[in-house]
Amino acid sequence: MTDIFKKSFLEGFMAADIDIYSAGVALALSCFVSLYIFVIYRIMTKKTFYSKSFNVSMAGICLITSAIILTIQSSIVVSLGMVGALSIVRFRTAIKDPMDLMFLFWAIAGGIICGVGLAEIAFILCIVLTVLILVLNALPVARAPMILVVNTSDTKAEDAVMEVVRKYAKHPVVKSRNMSKASLEMIVELRTSEGSTLVQEVMALEPVMTASLLSHDGEVTF
Repeated sequence: MTDIFKKSFLEGFMAADIDIYSAGVALALSCFVSLYIFVIYRIMTKKTFYSKSFNVSMAGICLITSAIILTIQSSIVVSLGMVGALSIVRFRTAIKDPMDLMFLFWAIAGGIICGVGLAEIAFILCIVLTVLILVLNALPVARAPMILVVNTSDTKAEDAVMEVVRKYAKHPVVKSRNMSKASLEMIVELRTSEGSTLVQEVMALEPVMTASLLSHDGEVTF
């Protein structure tokens, strides 16, 4: 009885044959989607160090995923074997940018969709996702605060420094005070459009030895 059930189960899932023409069309469509993702990632990435190898890998992942989906459609035995084989693969490369993770899932989803023969959905996804990214990138965001680092030879110079800072910045916040018997180091978070003038006036104070104004492109807390 068990052999009969096993035989009927396997025969029921081994009837789907993928011809060369269908496989070629699916891979060609996957190639088009992968090239589109490659171009969009290259245009929209704002990294200082653009990783071409990561971009090429995403295009390859789209094609590989499509080929895997085409393969597992032909047989339940092959699909189970491939799942077992892929389960031992471990990817240890850290994804540092959330945008990279989105593009990676996009490439995998594009390969899966083209592999099952629904390329129209993959093309619609490309258009909708591109428009969404463009719209969200165009939305204005708050400007990241600057960091003013001041070193003075007078431990009581904080009031004089903050008086100058308040002339050019609204709502400055002292983030850190490092004091010794003969010096004071202050770190102030502020927003200003007159950074050069601010630093020059702070340096004009007699006890101030150094003044540095730093900006960054990190996350903004509203």
